[in-house]
Amino acid sequence: MEFFNSHKKLFSSALVFFLFLTLIICILPALNNQKTYQPLPGSRALTEEESRGKAIYIQEGCVGCHTQQVRNVDMDEVFGDRPSLAVDYARNRRLNLFQNTATLMGTERTGPDLINIGTRQPSKEWHYSHLYNPRSVVPESIMPSYKWLFLNKESLDPGDIEVSVPIEFRKGIEGKIVPSKDGRALIAYLLSLKQTGLPTGKPSGDFLYKIKKKTLEASGDNNLPDGEALFTTNCVSCHQTNGEGLPGAFPPLKNSPVVLGENLELYITIIMKGYDARPEFATMPAVGTNAGFTAEDVAALINHERTSWGNPGKKVTVEEVKLIMAKIK
Repeated sequence: MEFFNSHKKLFSSALVFFLFLTLIICILPALNNQKTYQPLPGSRALTEEESRGKAIYIQEGCVGCHTQQVRNVDMDEVFGDRPSLAVDYARNRRLNLFQNTATLMGTERTGPDLINIGTRQPSKEWHYSHLYNPRSVVPESIMPSYKWLFLNKESLDPGDIEVSVPIEFRKGIEGKIVPSKDGRALIAYLLSLKQTGLPTGKPSGDFLYKIKKKTLEASGDNNLPDGEALFTTNCVSCHQTNGEGLPGAFPPLKNSPVVLGENLELYITIIMKGYDARPEFATMPAVGTNAGFTAEDVAALINHERTSWGNPGKKVTVEEVKLIMAKIK
């Protein structure tokens, strides 16, 4: 009882016990994790501009609506090639002795996950349009506009990037709309977010609770994937649900000579490898390659685009697509 009557002994013992628990529960496991989980081969540290963009991402509250982690459930497969692992965050280092860095994994997914957005949507022009006014590229978006990250100029200076904003979203603003230094840094950070491939032979983990994929068997398309779903996932953000694209930014697929033309090799090459032959429009990334399209996926997508929005196009077969994909590989 003498021990409990001595406040010095009592509080000293509590302090020693607290420090002991801190050591074995917090410090030692953290040091072990830091030693065990090293950055993946092929990953890289953020550049100075990308690091500044990360700070802007935090400053603007993006983490409140967007996550940066792909869960191991089938509904998350659209956001990345594999479930996220601890090593994906191994490059997050302390800023100093007293300040840790945020992993930005997020706690709520109001908007889509961004851990692989640099691969899923590598178009810089799209990101600038989306940041200026999300409704200009995604009409249903509830994301706020970040117009304060842009400048309005009468003429472009060397190095400026003009953002193509449709007239209905300018609201009387004339001149050139260009991203500020903070806006460019934020987009640079978003484009740097790409899942790094695992070393050869390493298991990546499976997506659980698989959802049965919808096919077009009933419409006579030989069990092709759902072309409309593929379009919605990979193409609609640029070419829009009505297939009319955005003037000065993304070309229309409605009545498109490429979509309705006879040059199927050009069509498939654009889907798989991207396109940059029309300076009046933004560069199209290699959507098919980035998304890992199979010949069945490409055939389903082409058939959807050729028969939507009033397009009177001719459907293609998987065999036709396979021959061309093998040729352009």
